[in-house]
Amino acid sequence: MTESSLKDRINEAMKSAMRARDKDRLGTVRLIQAEIKRIEVDERVEVDNERLIAILDKMVKQRRDSIRQYRDAGRDDLARKEEAEVAVIQEFLPAPLSPEELDTLVADAVAITGAASMQDMGKVMGVLKPKVQGRADMGEVSKAVKAKLG
Repeated sequence: MTESSLKDRINEAMKSAMRARDKDRLGTVRLIQAEIKRIEVDERVEVDNERLIAILDKMVKQRRDSIRQYRDAGRDDLARKEEAEVAVIQEFLPAPLSPEELDTLVADAVAITGAASMQDMGKVMGVLKPKVQGRADMGEVSKAVKAKLG
């Protein structure tokens, strides 16, 4: 994957959504592009694939929080809209990790850091985060690490 390939995929998705006159998909892709542009302008940086995955991961997390709040408020229509956005955003994220893959990564990180107790959790999470970003819910990763160290 080249550095700009994920951004290129997002641009291509926008063009195909425009051609297909898919307003909902187009809206979501434009939200992604707006967030990328905001970060590039605010921080005066070129967003690389690693940072882009972190951005997309955060967008999915925000929408999942919104979905929960909308469901609690009985607003299923708004929850469905957020779910559709999550589905589009996830198309650009790497494939999710299976529980077995996550367990293997956690075991490797514990071995690499020499972690022996819960005090070492920060070290383990530091090693794991770049490997699982966008591929696993960090809450689940944290639970797996606690289970391993606990």
